[in-house]
Amino acid sequence: MQSRLPFAPWLDPRTRRLPGVVPLAYKDWLQVDDAYTDQLAYKAKLLAERRDRVLMVDPTCKDAARELLQVALGNLPNEFTAGESITCPDGRIVSVDTDAPFVTLSKLLQEDFVILQKRGDAHILTGAILCFPASWSLAEKFNRPLTDIHDPVAEYDDGIARSVERMFSAIRVDQPLMRSNALVYADPDLHHPHRGSDALRDSGQAGYIRSERQCMVRLPQTQAVVFSIHTYLVRETDLTEEQAKGLLAYPITHEEALS
Repeated sequence: MQSRLPFAPWLDPRTRRLPGVVPLAYKDWLQVDDAYTDQLAYKAKLLAERRDRVLMVDPTCKDAARELLQVALGNLPNEFTAGESITCPDGRIVSVDTDAPFVTLSKLLQEDFVILQKRGDAHILTGAILCFPASWSLAEKFNRPLTDIHDPVAEYDDGIARSVERMFSAIRVDQPLMRSNALVYADPDLHHPHRGSDALRDSGQAGYIRSERQCMVRLPQTQAVVFSIHTYLVRETDLTEEQAKGLLAYPITHEEALS
């Protein structure tokens, strides 16, 4: 769990409403924060115990996954030291395995990574390492179109779905994009792989704000789109005064708000 929320999407008019997308510089893509060690340890545990639930790769995605690894290695934050192996912010040494790109990424970075490839008129989820889903199942979304992935979100109507598909088709290699969501949770577990997994919240309890920093990057060679997710989880009491006041003005009223 992080000690602070660096960006509150409800405070910025650009990100308050769907789709809430803003331009992103590559140097700001991948992040390291004070939850790094705990999140990386939890990812390793999930990969060891629930590998078939958190890692899925279609054979057609393998080249894109390898390219994603190389692009990510070229944009590691300053907290890393790169050489034949990578020295991580917590001192671990990670060997780069190009035959297991998603696993290597999960050992290095807090972000989850989803790869979407264009098939016909739609972007399809063809590969992912998703350790920290926010009440959705990778198995249910794997090899499905982008527009289907957001089926449960009330605000994600047909018009927004078409708009988001157009946006993904228009993403340029030289201009990544970023958006953030905000969710209320009562259970601080980061791994919520299905809807209704937070029974305490469903009973009306709260206590935590979960925010995903979602970045979209076009890979230059395979032209696949990478959707990366950096998950922040803070206690409501750890919000700044400005964030808390803003939340009163723009409350998160249910699970799908700002999602």
